Amino acid sequence: MLRWLPGRGTRRVSRDIWRNGDVLSAAVLVALGVYIATEAGNWVYYSDDGPGPAFFPVWYGIAMVVLSLVLLVTTVVRLRQGGEQAAAEAPDWEGIRRALITWAAFAVCALLMKWLGFMIAFAMLAFFIITYVFRQPPVMAGVAAVATALGFYLVFPLALSVALPTGVFGF
Repeated sequence: MLRWLPGRGTRRVSRDIWRNGDVLSAAVLVALGVYIATEAGNWVYYSDDGPGPAFFPVWYGIAMVVLSLVLLVTTVVRLRQGGEQAAAEAPDWEGIRRALITWAAFAVCALLMKWLGFMIAFAMLAFFIITYVFRQPPVMAGVAAVATALGFYLVFPLALSVALPTGVFGF
């Protein structure tokens, strides 16, 4: 769908829109949300015992689609109102780099969790995020990392009797 905007000459709105990172990510997330919700439709949604395995993925997929569409619509409206300025915004490469490194830290944490156990792997992840992303002093990050790991231990294994990965150290 190509539309011409007054005052913009021969530039096409669709070309500007599809070059925007928010629009692209929203479109991908809409597709992912639809995929999640439709795949979960093959599972049991609700049974006599309560919510089934499809309950959470269906609602997660629906929420993903709705929120991605909100992002898509607000970005398109902003692009149409801002014209050249909104389309010409330079990407925040430092923010992108920090986000990718944080994502990689999550992936490493997931890999280490089976070997080190949840408590140690999560404490390491929390320490990294607090020092790297939030740029807090290492002492404060260490205290917060240990406190959050212990909080997870109190809630899941003790209060809810849900086992967390223990790893080679038994934590």
